[in-house]
Amino acid sequence: MNESNHKKYIKNINNVRSAFKKAANTYDEYSILQQITADRLIESLEQMKIIPTKILDLGSGTGYGAKILHNKYKNAEIFQADIAEEMLKISKKKSPIIFSKDHFVCADANSIPFKDNFFDLVLCGLTIQWCNDLDLIFSGVKQILKKNGVFLFSSFGPDSLKELRDCWSRVDDYVHVNAFVDMHDIGDALVRNSLISPVLNTEIITFTYDDCHQLMRELKNIGANNINNGRRKSLTGKNKLKKVFEYYEQYRENNKLPATFEVIYGHAWRSPDTNNTSIPLDEVRDKLRNKRST
Repeated sequence: MNESNHKKYIKNINNVRSAFKKAANTYDEYSILQQITADRLIESLEQMKIIPTKILDLGSGTGYGAKILHNKYKNAEIFQADIAEEMLKISKKKSPIIFSKDHFVCADANSIPFKDNFFDLVLCGLTIQWCNDLDLIFSGVKQILKKNGVFLFSSFGPDSLKELRDCWSRVDDYVHVNAFVDMHDIGDALVRNSLISPVLNTEIITFTYDDCHQLMRELKNIGANNINNGRRKSLTGKNKLKKVFEYYEQYRENNKLPATFEVIYGHAWRSPDTNNTSIPLDEVRDKLRNKRST
């Protein structure tokens, strides 16, 4: 992606917050995909020999993942953090007994307000795709993880909503669908920030809808709005929207319209600090040469 296109896809953090604030009351009804992926993400903890005592659910939404974590790690201290305070309020109301000892923090993944070396587990389900800088997020996660702590996350990959993106691209040059980061770029960013032994995999999940309007309505009701700089600032005309609906019909199968979601699952660890000293190979060779010549 060239620089001009990259600028189009920069996300405004205030717009992200506003979108999830507005979607808080409808989120649970429509966030089926988020619940499915949370189940699968947390299931992967079975393969890891960890018993965390302090857990951060970063981008916790209305508390679906936190509730599963409570059932799995009954003695753990859990922190729910979300960019939208309205999401946290709903989480508190839904499960006042289960979450009675939880900590609720209104914060975003770009600026994580916790102490260094604090958490055994950081869970981040379908959140990082709303951020502009993976290095900023991953460096922050690394700082708050304890030694040998694990970062467990999911995100959307570039094939997500490819049908809708294709249809809009035929109508105008504005950004209508968010761009999503490739699995390999996520892996590279983890390594750059000293989150070691990364494991990533992808899954394609296809939902079907009666019509394109139903898809767009559901995206809005979970806060998955177009919040990119390159979006159209004024309302989209009815004629353009009609064309998008018409183009989407080419994807209809068995009387349903598909919407593809590429889900990336991953985990990585904070390495234990060591006292080993790293010496460049060339420096070693020079010292050996000097020793031989004396």
